Amino acid sequence: MCGIFGIYNHLEASNLTYLGLYALQHRGQESAGIVSSDHRHLHHYRQMGLVSEVFTKDILKRLFGKSAIGHVRYSTAGSSEIKNAQPFLVDYYKGSLAIAHNGNLTNAPLIKSELESKGSIFQSNMDTEVIVHLIARSKEKSTIERTVHALKQVEGAYSLLIVTENELIAARDPFGFRPLVLGQIKGAPVVASETCAFDLIGAKFIREIEPGEILLINEEGTKSFKPFVHKQHHQCIFEFIYFARPDSFLFKRSVYEVRKSFGAQLAKEAPADVDMVVPIPDSGFPATLGFAAESKIPLELGMIRNHYIGRTFIEPEQRIRHFGVKIKLNPVNNLLKGKRIATVDDSIVRATTSQKINKMFRKAGAKEIHVRISSPPITHPCFFGIDTPKKSELIASTHNLKEIQKFIHATSLHYLSLEGLRKCMKEDAESFCYACFTGNYPIPFQMDLE
Repeated sequence: MCGIFGIYNHLEASNLTYLGLYALQHRGQESAGIVSSDHRHLHHYRQMGLVSEVFTKDILKRLFGKSAIGHVRYSTAGSSEIKNAQPFLVDYYKGSLAIAHNGNLTNAPLIKSELESKGSIFQSNMDTEVIVHLIARSKEKSTIERTVHALKQVEGAYSLLIVTENELIAARDPFGFRPLVLGQIKGAPVVASETCAFDLIGAKFIREIEPGEILLINEEGTKSFKPFVHKQHHQCIFEFIYFARPDSFLFKRSVYEVRKSFGAQLAKEAPADVDMVVPIPDSGFPATLGFAAESKIPLELGMIRNHYIGRTFIEPEQRIRHFGVKIKLNPVNNLLKGKRIATVDDSIVRATTSQKINKMFRKAGAKEIHVRISSPPITHPCFFGIDTPKKSELIASTHNLKEIQKFIHATSLHYLSLEGLRKCMKEDAESFCYACFTGNYPIPFQMDLE
């Protein structure tokens, strides 16, 4: 779960990349970086922290050039430290290149081991660096040919951007796990993880980059390549459940409308006799709207989120119970007292947050708490670019429905069924990956699930 943004041939390339990353901040909060090209040299800056903390006007002024790529990181492979921040920049015998990657390569450890045995030296423990080594070792003539040669050797999920002195390359894996969209601003091509990045800078959305498609963008224009064997598409369903911003359009759908449909379907499957429906901020809002409209029960903002939380905060020496959740969320006591409520959230992972939230609702005086989840139970980890825990840490993998209900102190608990989820995706249901609910992984691999 990372965010990438790229632009070619615009006078304000670095500034627009900064804004694009700002719009994609929800996809990663650990580090941010930009690499720009002035057609002679690549200039880079990356640092740990949020986009607004990493970049200043002075730093952006030093990122010269009319082309740039940027990255916000949420680590799925490699530890959270500066050496793993992206874009990853290298100099090699053919010049310079930088890469920004969203996804996870399932065969990266095997390739890395083979390369190291032949003398390759790795500067990070990111799976992304494997692609760089494969490009550098390729005997093909052009950067696009070397990129194709490298990507044909890797397996897993990738939406990526590569910038050289005079080219921008965008690629999406044949399964289409992670999103990647193409736009344009005043004649300059732009590429991003989500369309919300286009909205902020005033770019026009053109289309989604197709699974298995590679774009070469240079002074001659934009050229499309489809060098891979066709695969059944397995786009990540969790982009719709949680990760993508609701104002984005991806996988040919409005994220907002899809989330509302999840909530409406959930209301049909698991109605609740309550006084009000309460969304769990913020990702639970669209599904709650659908649930409330379908069930004709009033929607009330019974839980308020503090949006002004930095990366760190100081807890009083006298420890406050559930402090980490309380600093973000707070119930509206007068509204909840003596009421039967249905809460709607997008998912349950370990269930510890749900437990703490429900304790806060109880303390505020809620009489009954009927928990509704707008996705099926998460029973398996993801290996395609989402940082989900191992199977033993996923509560739905180790406990049944009644046990989870008791653990989170709920009056009742219901998840959206997998059949209901697929129904909401209509005719495209077969083009999504549901492995986190089923354990049926599209790509066979050897990894520790437990």
